[in-house]
Amino acid sequence: MTIITNAFSLNMLPPRFRGVVSVAPLTLADAQGLAKGAAAAGGHADTAGLFERILGVPVPTNRATVALDVGMGLLVGQYRGPRLPEGATELPEGASIEWAYVTAQAD
Repeated sequence: MTIITNAFSLNMLPPRFRGVVSVAPLTLADAQGLAKGAAAAGGHADTAGLFERILGVPVPTNRATVALDVGMGLLVGQYRGPRLPEGATELPEGASIEWAYVTAQAD
């Protein structure tokens, strides 16, 4: 199972997690492939809409708490750039979304 999100936090790991977290940078094409059939856990409609436009798949707003379990992954779209204005549907000049796939493996 893959979940689309705009961030990764240690809070997403099980309590007292001990193991390895892997982060694999992705191309946009790789991210678009992983996004097909993925669930979404983004809490902001503007970000979900932006991801939907970039990934080419529906990305509904879903203010869910994410728990990264073994066997699942996070498709993280990390925004890099100036603060987005309210209602932004496009990236401002000089901004980008960097895609990564995050997994966890317990010891």
